[in-house]
Amino acid sequence: MELPTEKVPASRKSPKNMIIYGAPKIGKTTALSTLDNCLIIDLEDGSDMLDALKVKVNNLSELTEVGKSIIKAGKPYKYVAIDTISKLEEWCEEDAKKLYMATPMGKDFDTKNPGMSILSLPMGGGYYYLRKAFMKWITNLNKLADHIILVGHLKDKMVDKKGKEVAAKDLALTGKITEITCSNADAIGYVYRDGDDTCISFNSSDNINAGSRCDHLKGKEMVLDWSTIFID
Repeated sequence: MELPTEKVPASRKSPKNMIIYGAPKIGKTTALSTLDNCLIIDLEDGSDMLDALKVKVNNLSELTEVGKSIIKAGKPYKYVAIDTISKLEEWCEEDAKKLYMATPMGKDFDTKNPGMSILSLPMGGGYYYLRKAFMKWITNLNKLADHIILVGHLKDKMVDKKGKEVAAKDLALTGKITEITCSNADAIGYVYRDGDDTCISFNSSDNINAGSRCDHLKGKEMVLDWSTIFID
């Protein structure tokens, strides 16, 4: 293998994997409906009132079929939005149980614990399998288009700031799933309202989980305009 002797130019400027999150009814899905050639995969019946390029799914089996259809059609969409990944995580609990039951120690889980959640495993062991199941789905969904937009709910959490607890805005996922999902994203945007405008912040702070690897989005707060986010 020949190693580079000078800087290799960047191959893209816009985020391939992007997260947007914010409070309910803040305008996230409405904004997605205005993005050209963006298929909204609606997991929460949140697009009923919108004219949009959209498909509704009710479980992981239907999501699998949608993914297969997109691949079979030659991946016709430039953007695919998963609305929401909070619902996807909820569905993944059953997949997590299947992963655990495929192991020698978990093969009798349902027999010994009928109806019990995988998350009830001692020492938080079930969350390991939930992470595996969730990230498996995210990996597969990332193959469906050039740009994947993951839509999430907002949760307020308490963080220590100079010995004082303050409220912070974060993506509503479980534990380390939040960290892994965010670390794999090129951009994380916190969506909020400012008067009549739907705005997005990529400005990370002690109180808001946001940020971007993309130079044109780093530290920016602006009216949500897709043409200023996807520039190539």
